Amino acid sequence: MVSRVRVWLNRTYAENVFFMDQLRRNPDDRAVEIHATHGDPDSPVLAAADTAGPEPEGLSPAAYVEYALAQCGRRGIDVFVPRLHQSAIVEHRAEFEAVGTALLAPPPEAVAVFRDKAVAYEAVQAVGVPVPPWWRVRSADELVAAVEELEGRGHQACLKPASGAGGVGFRVITRAPFSLTQLSGFPSPYVPLDLVLDAVRRADEPVDWLVMPRLEQPEVSVDCLTGPDNRIRLAVGRTKNGRRRGFTLHERWLEPARRIAEGFGLHHLSNIQFRMLGERPVLMDVNTRPAGGLHQLSLCGVNVPWAAVRLALGEDPGEMTPPFLGQDYTVVSGPCPLRPVSLPQQRADAAALGAVPAPAVPVEPRTAAAPGRSSASSADAAAGAPA
Repeated sequence: MVSRVRVWLNRTYAENVFFMDQLRRNPDDRAVEIHATHGDPDSPVLAAADTAGPEPEGLSPAAYVEYALAQCGRRGIDVFVPRLHQSAIVEHRAEFEAVGTALLAPPPEAVAVFRDKAVAYEAVQAVGVPVPPWWRVRSADELVAAVEELEGRGHQACLKPASGAGGVGFRVITRAPFSLTQLSGFPSPYVPLDLVLDAVRRADEPVDWLVMPRLEQPEVSVDCLTGPDNRIRLAVGRTKNGRRRGFTLHERWLEPARRIAEGFGLHHLSNIQFRMLGERPVLMDVNTRPAGGLHQLSLCGVNVPWAAVRLALGEDPGEMTPPFLGQDYTVVSGPCPLRPVSLPQQRADAAALGAVPAPAVPVEPRTAAAPGRSSASSADAAAGAPA
């Protein structure tokens, strides 16, 4: 009898409830138990997991590694998918292997290259992958010089943190003065240059930003599965153009993604993003982790999360060519269950209505069905998931 596989995801994105569901729906009918930890008690991944617990707050990266090693040993974790403190964790791969845990993450050298976007751009440019023109800025004067250089070339400037993920901190620079236009409708990524300069000059510490042209759609996000032999097992592009999403196997996107994943040893799952600069694709970002939208590849007939877990366990899934490409789709969010809570105000409100709130649930252990199982197939769930 084949033993069950125990997988741990730490402080991951809410969309990874679908990653978890695909592990359970694996084509090998292998039993999978999922442990999840998070700093937000209302994260949907906690409700989707078989066991769940809070992330400890305030730990240094080194202390977190000790916590993670203890968790893996105590819980018999077979595969650990780290997002929080990934850089520190992969430095201790041998120690995790010693307690019986495989890390579903690239080696430390690869993670280090792509932790800093400026370092990453220099590295990939050296192997022939096109990147946009960019400037690293730490002061108001450097910001002005970069913006003026870009505008002189006919581009609109944007900025983002040199280290960061998920589009946090991305802004588009405008010369238009702040007005009521910025206060009507929904918040906008556009920010007047004079306000940015004023904020930088008043800051206690220097900023660390990349300034570059605002790149155009389509955006193509290539999901890669790479073995420890540096050989790609799967590469599929997910396209985004406004609301319209789709898939591509065109080499203009896949060839540079393969060059990066194989050339830098991005073992296991990585996500490599491109956008357009004029008529050519250029690199936008490289993520050394599973993308939040990875589960959408189920619309192409492949279960990539399970293939990645098999690879981490030393079971080579072989070359994975999608049997078909799913039709274009759009993304619609839907409700996901949360773990029950028992807050004083909630109990007071419920008592006033004559209702009985759900009792508090102990953090350890617990079992809950994955949200994707309630009413839709995994393909339907993938189509409706947030990107």
